[in-house]
Amino acid sequence: MKAVKSTITRAIPVGSKIETCDNSGAKIIKIISVRGHKTVKGQRQAAGIGHLVQAAVQKGRPDMRKQVVFAVIVRQKKEFNRADGTRIKFEDNAAVVLKDDKGNPKGTIFKGPVAKEAAEKWPGIAKIASIIV
Repeated sequence: MKAVKSTITRAIPVGSKIETCDNSGAKIIKIISVRGHKTVKGQRQAAGIGHLVQAAVQKGRPDMRKQVVFAVIVRQKKEFNRADGTRIKFEDNAAVVLKDDKGNPKGTIFKGPVAKEAAEKWPGIAKIASIIV
C-alpha cells in the first residue's frame, strides 16, 4: 500500500449502498466502517477512492448475501483534485470486493474504469483492471 499523491475527498459515508464492479457475486454492498479512519465524536466515517472499507452484501448471489466483506472504493461521483491540478469525477460510485484485507480481489474481471489512485495503492487491483484513469 503506497501513499496517495492527491487529496481525495471522502464522499461516501458509512451506511451508503454502492455497486460493485467485479464478478465476485456481490451486486450491492452497504458500508459498515472505513478502516484506518478516525473522526471526532458524533461525526460519521466516510470513504473516498482507494480506501479500504468493511461492507455487508445487500444484493447478490444467495451464498454471498449477508456476508461481511472487505472492499476498496475505485470510483466516486464527487470530484477530487490530483497533484497536477486536474479534477476527476466518475459517473457512479463503485467498489471492488476483496478476499482479505491484504488487497487480493475476489473477482477476476472489473467492469468500467478504475481510478489511478486506487490502482497505485492496491497492486492486486491494478493487475486485473483493464482501464485505469
